[in-house]
Amino acid sequence: MHILQPKLTKLKQEEVDKLLSKFNISLSQLPKISRKDPSLPEDSKIGDVFRFERKIEGGIDEYFRVVV
Repeated sequence: MHILQPKLTKLKQEEVDKLLSKFNISLSQLPKISRKDPSLPEDSKIGDVFRFERKIEGGIDEYFRVVV
């Protein structure tokens, strides 16, 4: 992992359900990321959801992507 690469975590199904209900969206409405993206683990599957954490001034910025 490169120092500039954001930390990423694969979400469990329960966490995905909470995320979708919190924002009242469906899985298809999440931003997408290619399964071939080099930042993703090799065992990533289509439909997996990842949380990216980027350090910013005053805290951590979180964003989510679904693998396509």
